[in-house]
Amino acid sequence: MVSFVIPAYDEERLIAGTLAALQDAARVAGEPYEIIVVDDGSTDRTAAIATAHGVRVVPVSYRQIAATRNAGARAARGDRLIFVDADTCVNGRVVRAALATMRAGAVGGGCAVRFDEPLPAWARMLQPCFGGLQRAARLAAGCFLFCTREAFVAVGGFDERVYGAEEIFMSRSLKRCGRFVVLREAVLTSGRKLRAHSGREILGVLGALLARGPRSVQSRHALGLWYRPRREDPADDPRAKSV
Repeated sequence: MVSFVIPAYDEERLIAGTLAALQDAARVAGEPYEIIVVDDGSTDRTAAIATAHGVRVVPVSYRQIAATRNAGARAARGDRLIFVDADTCVNGRVVRAALATMRAGAVGGGCAVRFDEPLPAWARMLQPCFGGLQRAARLAAGCFLFCTREAFVAVGGFDERVYGAEEIFMSRSLKRCGRFVVLREAVLTSGRKLRAHSGREILGVLGALLARGPRSVQSRHALGLWYRPRREDPADDPRAKSV
């Protein structure tokens, strides 16, 4: 069985689209599957919407993405795990490719990522660079990471000492465990952070990670990009759509 694990916090606006796309993709893949939404203390209708879509909801109160992902893995019954962010739409091609890669002996991997439009100019310009770096370093993006249950257990799951960039540390751990593949197939994820935050803010977080390593993500206080109240997506502003 394939277990899809979706960590979620206050995602009522996007979770329905994510679940609909994932259910379509899983049916196309043609293997038994389950979908688990790990609702990490949401204050909106995230859990109710997920339940209405017929998926299993696991309530937790961690407000830490690594711990939330691990809770979903513990609840999962599958021998293959695919972690999908609540603002990400997957397709049958990427799911089939991930499953085929694991059947061929890989312990896990990630995939290419596209962001929904509109994007600020700086993000459009840098997106190919980030994609190239991701492939060269063989790192999964947080919005889509897959691995076998055996490999997940062997590396101890996601590192709960960090509050962000957990997919980078997980990718590195899995690479030490066996073959790790970044697929050419892509998922579509939300560009809302790129629209709501300046390039300086986002590049500052990435720069701190490069300069200080794990120390930069061992406290949620330095990671307002993820843990402060979410800024409104400018793309949702009707005035922006009418321009």
